[in-house]
Parts: sequence; structure tokens; C-alpha cells
Amino acid sequence: MGNDRSGTGAETASGPGYALLLAAGPAGKQRLMDAAAALPQLAAVPPAALLGTPGGASVVQLVDPADPQTVLTHLRTAAAHPGPVLVHLAGQLTLDAKQRLPHLALARTTPRTARYTALPWHWLTAELGRRPPGSTVVVADLVADETAWPPLRAAGPSGLAAGLTLYGTVAPAPPKRGMATPDYSRAFAGLLRGAAERPPLALLHQRAALEAGLGSGPELLLDGAGPDEAYPAPDAAPGPEAAGWAGQTGPAEAAGSAGAAGSAGAAGSAGAAGPVAVTPPRMPLGPPESFLSADPRPAPPSPRPPQPTHAPLPPPPRRAPVADPLAATHAAIFEAANSGRHSEAASMAAAWEQEALRTAGPRSDEAIHWLEVRADLSRIAGDPARACELWLAVADARLGNGEPVGHPEVEGAVDRAHHQWQFVQDRARAGALAPPLMELRSRVPGRKPGALEAVRRRAELLRAPARTR
Repeated sequence: MGNDRSGTGAETASGPGYALLLAAGPAGKQRLMDAAAALPQLAAVPPAALLGTPGGASVVQLVDPADPQTVLTHLRTAAAHPGPVLVHLAGQLTLDAKQRLPHLALARTTPRTARYTALPWHWLTAELGRRPPGSTVVVADLVADETAWPPLRAAGPSGLAAGLTLYGTVAPAPPKRGMATPDYSRAFAGLLRGAAERPPLALLHQRAALEAGLGSGPELLLDGAGPDEAYPAPDAAPGPEAAGWAGQTGPAEAAGSAGAAGSAGAAGSAGAAGPVAVTPPRMPLGPPESFLSADPRPAPPSPRPPQPTHAPLPPPPRRAPVADPLAATHAAIFEAANSGRHSEAASMAAAWEQEALRTAGPRSDEAIHWLEVRADLSRIAGDPARACELWLAVADARLGNGEPVGHPEVEGAVDRAHHQWQFVQDRARAGALAPPLMELRSRVPGRKPGALEAVRRRAELLRAPARTR
């Protein structure tokens, strides 16, 4: 799937949208989630709000399909749509018995027949991966059965997110005789129904996870990292069963075998150009043991947009002192970023954030810190839209924790979001970020007079038809 670097998903494309809402699961005792319960509330969301497209959208529901080819046909219809596309999946993951590859279980799926009766996950990535960058997003509310959870847990979100802009959650199977409920989907839909405009997806995901009570348990949170921000696979940590989760083939090859997938200021240096494995120091409550470079070779730095002549750059976020146990980790991350290895830096930061979410919760100081690091990495990579969105999420989290609007950390987050927004050249991206920025600016005006009025003026200009010569 295209890389939704702005984090706003389908909002970066124009025209009417297309949404495919899929709820699936095996019949009888093999069913682990009441997936169909996710659809009524999603279907009640106005199509334009679901897709973030003022021109409306077509919404197709697919409940308990039995044939993977039927699902494939719907995926291909979605992939061929010229406008923004959202695919929502609710159900359960399993592995086929022969190749040990992840599949979405369908109505006739059993442990022995998954290879023939379930939808291979790599069909999904192959069909949607050919779409234009920024035009497609997948939202998943899934449980993984006893065959799928161990390798997915070992591989992390990269086991599913490679090649996709993927938001949502994957949880282990509930206890025997238990039935999981699609709480994330319900929260996601509830937030959309209550919003005048769809907020940026990273912020929407964060709020939905919080409302659903996710982040403190064993579940994995999928935060929309695109193909250039894929999570790394642990080097040699899991057993051979996890190997099939990276780089799989598309539908044409499925019958055969599957293929293979800021601030500089940190002390010290780490990593040469090219593939490296970075082992961070121990983090409280158990950090990941290693990270593998997401790039086969160093990537050239992204071109940066022209610098505006106004709004001086706010001071960079505070770095951890040298005595901090994470100083070497910060050094490795920012050395990679400033060397142009942006995917490698983003992967390391995202993995640490995932660990913080799992161990300390989505509103913890640790999780907010890594959100700030990711925002600064987006700035270094020349992606101001993504940086703006992440700083908005930082401010929202801090305010949600009860920090006052005049707190320096809150003001700093909103100021940086505003600053980065001024660099966003794409009108659709800038327009999508304007409403949440105005809402925060009205609460946190900052110390520079006229900040809120400046946002309003530019938002009005963005809403006006573009002039052509």
C-alpha cells in the first residue's frame, strides 16, 4: 500500500471515496471474535466522515464470506477505485498448516483447511500495495489464534504492516469459551460519529485505543507506520515459525510457495551506513532486545520544502542527558536520521514506542516521549505533515493527562505542530490538519500574539479554490 506519510490516510487523495467493511470468522466453536458486531456502528458513520472526503463515498459491507476468491474480488474492486480507499477488517488471524503464513479466517476455515478456505494476508498487501501513495488505509480489529499469536508477537507489528498503512489492534485469543468483542472498532466509529470532520488518523487511532482500554495488555497496537517506516524484525530472536511473516507473495503466486519481505545533539556515534543491528540498553520493564535496519542500503535524504521567512523555529525537544540509560539509543536513532537513514531511525523509535505502550500505557511519560522522538524524526526526514500530526498527538496526550494549557511542554508541542504545518505544501494535507490545529490553538494560544488568527487565515486560503494560470 502506498505510504501515508502524512498520517491522514485517504485525506491525501481527492474525489469520492470507497470503503470496504469486512467482518469474518469461522463458524461454530472456532470463532474467537464477534466480528459482525463491528459493522452496525461503522455503517452508521456518514461515508464522507469515514473516508474524510467531502465528495462522499461508497460503502460496501461483507459479512462472513466463505470463499477467499470472493474477498479477493472485493479487494480488487477497492484497489481499482480512483479515489481514497479505506478497508476495515474485523475477525481473526490464523496460520496455514503447511507454509505457516498468516491468513484471515473466513466462514469455512478450520485449522487444517486454512490454506484453502482463509484469505492469505499477502493477497491483501499485494492488491492494495499497487495503489498511489497516500490514497489507502487499512483499519484492523483482530484477534490471533494460538497458531498465529506467537510468531506475530515475536515479529511485532511489522508482521502485518509491511507494505500497508495499517491502524488498529491485534490481540491474543480470549480464554476458552470466551468471545472477543470489537471494542476498538466501536470506539473508532463512535469518535467518527461525534466529529464534525475526521481527525488525522494517528490521532483518531490513539483516542480509539484509549477509549477501548487498549495499550496496557498484551495486544499489539498498529499505529499507521507506512512502508518506509516499517517496524524491524527482531534479529534471530524468534524461531523459524516467524520467518514467513515478512515479504510474502501476491495472489498470482499463492497457489505455490510464498516469497520472502532532529536534533543531532546526541552523544557518541552509532552504526555505519548500510544494514546494521542496534542493541539498545535495557529499558525499565523490558525493552526490545534488538532492531534490524529496515533499509538494505542508506536512503538519500528527502528534499526539504522551502523555509518560510516567518515563524522562527521553536527550540528542539529536550534530549535525554548523557547519564540516562537511553542516551546511546537516542544517539543511534538520531545518527541514523541525520545520515539519511530515515526508515532505520523511524523503525527503532517506533519499536521503542510500542514497548512503552505495552508496558506503561498510551498516556505514560515513556509513550509520549517516543511520540515526540518520532515527530522530530519526521521533521528531519522532511515530512512536515507527519511531524505536525505527531506533535498534535503529543499535545492532545499531555492535555489528556491534566497538564495545564500554559505548561511549557504543552505549549511547545502546539507551537511545533503549528510551525511544521506552515511547511506543508500539499493543500489537501494542510487542509486536513487545519481543524485539529485550530482546536488546539484555541485552547493553547501560546505566547506569541496572533497564532490562532494565523491558522484561521491560512485555513481559509486552503479552502478557497486553487488559482491556475
